[in-house]
Amino acid sequence: MKKYTLLIFIFLCASFSFSQEKKKTKTYPREQFTGLFNFSYEEKTDKIFLEVEKLDEDFLYVYSLASGVGSNDIGLDRGQIGDGVVVQFQKMGDKLMLVQPNLRYRANTTNDLERKSVKQAFAKSVLFGFPIISEKDKKYTIDLTPFLLQDAHGVIQSLANNKQGVYKIDKTKSALSLNRTKAFPNNVEFEALLTFKGKPKGSNIRSVTPNASLVSVIQHHSFVELPDANYKPRVFDPRSGAIDISYYDYATPIQEPMMKRFVTRHRLEKKNPNAAKSEAKEPIVYYLDPGTPEPVRSALLDGARWWNEAYESIGYTNAFQVKMLPKDADPMDVRYNVIQWVHRSTRGWSYGASVVDPRTGEIIKGHVSLGSLRIRQDFLIAQALLNKPFGENDKNYQPMLQMALARIRQLSAHEVGHTIGFAHNFSASTNNRSSVMDYPHPTIKITNGKIDLSDAYATGIGSWDKVTVAYSYSEFNSAKAEKEGLQNILDKAYKAGHRFISDDDARPAGGAHANAHLWDNGKSAPDELENVLDVRALAIKNFSKDNIRSYEPYTVLEDVFVPLYFFHRYQTEATSKLIGGLNYNYATKNDGQLITEVVSPKKQREALSVILQTLDAKTLKIPTKILDMFPPRAYTYSRSRESFKGNTGVVFDAVSPGATASDMTLSFLFHPQRAERLIQQKSLNTKQLDFMEMTEMILDKSLYRSYSNPYERELGHAVNVNVLKHLMNLAKHPSSSSAVKAQSQYILHTLSQKIAGRKYKESEKAYQFYYLEMLDQFKKYPEKFTKEASPKIPDGSPIGTDNCHYND
Repeated sequence: MKKYTLLIFIFLCASFSFSQEKKKTKTYPREQFTGLFNFSYEEKTDKIFLEVEKLDEDFLYVYSLASGVGSNDIGLDRGQIGDGVVVQFQKMGDKLMLVQPNLRYRANTTNDLERKSVKQAFAKSVLFGFPIISEKDKKYTIDLTPFLLQDAHGVIQSLANNKQGVYKIDKTKSALSLNRTKAFPNNVEFEALLTFKGKPKGSNIRSVTPNASLVSVIQHHSFVELPDANYKPRVFDPRSGAIDISYYDYATPIQEPMMKRFVTRHRLEKKNPNAAKSEAKEPIVYYLDPGTPEPVRSALLDGARWWNEAYESIGYTNAFQVKMLPKDADPMDVRYNVIQWVHRSTRGWSYGASVVDPRTGEIIKGHVSLGSLRIRQDFLIAQALLNKPFGENDKNYQPMLQMALARIRQLSAHEVGHTIGFAHNFSASTNNRSSVMDYPHPTIKITNGKIDLSDAYATGIGSWDKVTVAYSYSEFNSAKAEKEGLQNILDKAYKAGHRFISDDDARPAGGAHANAHLWDNGKSAPDELENVLDVRALAIKNFSKDNIRSYEPYTVLEDVFVPLYFFHRYQTEATSKLIGGLNYNYATKNDGQLITEVVSPKKQREALSVILQTLDAKTLKIPTKILDMFPPRAYTYSRSRESFKGNTGVVFDAVSPGATASDMTLSFLFHPQRAERLIQQKSLNTKQLDFMEMTEMILDKSLYRSYSNPYERELGHAVNVNVLKHLMNLAKHPSSSSAVKAQSQYILHTLSQKIAGRKYKESEKAYQFYYLEMLDQFKKYPEKFTKEASPKIPDGSPIGTDNCHYND
């Protein structure tokens, strides 16, 4: 009996084992795809099986987001391109490894052992390991599905970095997406729906998801054949305005620099290189998102097409084209350069990104992302500036719309400019708006006593843009001719008055460059600030209920007033850079360009004199006729980050806007780096404006000044408190030098004595007591000082252009 039972048990085990083996080897129908890599999709298991024939051969891997989250703050947009990296499949045991070689360090030599020594010296990255499912005729089949279902784009990290919560992929709610999974001879495209599950912590993720605990997006993956070896890299020059790639070449002779820099650009060649004018072998073609509505669609097409003029100027005919994206085309497909219209819940940056061959700098795909809410901010600015835009007819929107569309044309050209290889030029505004690669503030004039919007934004490509195109895309018949020709292009540009200064020298609030800033205008920053203040004053004088449509809540009128009140913010910052400022170029030896030049004492004092107007209570006050039109917020019309902030609860705060504006100005003037530069410039030239003199001029316009008007007096008090806070901050700030701390502390010491000895009106004695108490507390307990923040300035940037973050 025991033997019989044992036999049955063995038989059942064998049967179970056989059935399990049979189940494991069972196959299901698969949809076949033929292209750069052949692959198949098995619907029953929701798997993609990739066939790998060529091992140890480079190709490009690109990841991106086909659908986004919809929050500017989180920064995960539809159409967002990730890094393009060179990879290859390598066989190791029973696996295929997807390996990313380290191209930052190379050896450009025919010596195999020298190349190998560099490869072995620096780490590579294995992106994924794939068990080999089958092998036939040296063709390996792997399951690509786990690779496609990972968070390649870093959604989890982005949510965490923005304090929106801790998330992880929920595989039960994730799947491959076949709509845009396709195969072509030079590229294969895959998509996957990924659902991220977690505990939401931030308001941003809650505001853009139906269920913030489950965030679902579609990630796109591209395997792309690398370009052939016929592309000729162009040497980068810091004066050229080009975006660069760089790497270290360890095979470089000792007497030469190891770091190699090349511009990024599309491949462009003439059909007839000897002809003065020729069509291109393959024109650069950009495609506009067909989901873009009119009249924005036409404006974007017009602006992007401006670039063709620059290519025409170097001998190309119709080499740069802009068309509508075919309906069946995938905007994430690397074969298409795309201008995409991106929606978000809040206004934010636009940007231009490129997929670049990291070996050479050749641009494979340009991808522009334009925020759809941007046009509405320019419309709002125009609405605030005009006198009674809705006085007679609520449909009288054309003047505002035309200014907004003019900005959209410029924005389109700007972002496309990044994707064809060009960096920001923030000094172009000082040379007759010579580049679309600057950030343009609307140029507003007063003509015959009226606000004139007719020249708000420039039209067409700029003269500097033609220089950048000439440098990056001109063809030459020899290496010698190229070297001489490129130098000649830059020499001519400098003699024509062009200057190129980019982000690192223009963005910092404590920046020193006198002619480079974001959102400024005019050859002279102080002169344009005078104009901006005049425009602002006239527009405020004219501001009325007719700046909104009939039956809109007066709350909307308050929102329209915000960009008008702070209309001077960017030109103020630009003017502040003359104080302790420097004029300089990215000069090279023997090029004849100015290297450095300190801004003259006269110009520095003139700039300060104009800026001090922005601390004047008469400039900062909001007329009572306007205050009377700002009731508590209407039902459901809550304040946002683009609203005025205040200290009076539901009632509009008449003083806080002035406190905010003056705090902004003082943050520029009392920047630790600017203060130190003023001290050093004075030590090198006794005629220069110095920190003590600047502070004394500020005190004359603030703490040493009295106002007879009670409203102006309250605003003046807000300015005075800000002056004291900023001086105390300088005296204690860890970034302040010892000289800045010494002079700040001395000023505070003497200021205490002057305030104590000054005669104040009875209505001002409370303020005198408060100032002395502030100074006394700081003197006794400096370690306890923290700079109390003024009401935060509403979001202003972008006015209608990017951060543009060009990848940018």
